[in-house]
Amino acid sequence: MSVPSGPVAPSTEAECALFDLVDAYDRAYEAAASSQLLSGAQACVLGRLTAPRGMGALADELGCDASNITQIVARLERRGLVTREPDPADRRGRVITRTLAGDDLNERFEEAFDFGRDAVQRLSRSEQDQLTALLRRALG
Repeated sequence: MSVPSGPVAPSTEAECALFDLVDAYDRAYEAAASSQLLSGAQACVLGRLTAPRGMGALADELGCDASNITQIVARLERRGLVTREPDPADRRGRVITRTLAGDDLNERFEEAFDFGRDAVQRLSRSEQDQLTALLRRALG
């Protein structure tokens, strides 16, 4: 399920611009994932595996059900992009590790996902600093 392409209620011009940004980001993320034969969810999980992670911790971090992570990881594992091993601290759990092939594919995905780099390069250094300050303030 994707994010709505606009505000769900009448809003300010700033809120509309923010929705436009989120929508463009989402489309670019999905396109970059697709260019590497990944779903957006698979690219997200693969990117989070900078170090071995427990399935439960990964599900918590992404705010999703553990069964969703299990399905995504199973697909990545079938492609040889991750491995699942018993958790040495809790034999009931599994630790997911990105393989070398997973590292390579994640690197190609990150190169393909140039939305943020391209957007920021359109701004002067001063505008980038201003945008950073405003976004951090808006995020609280």
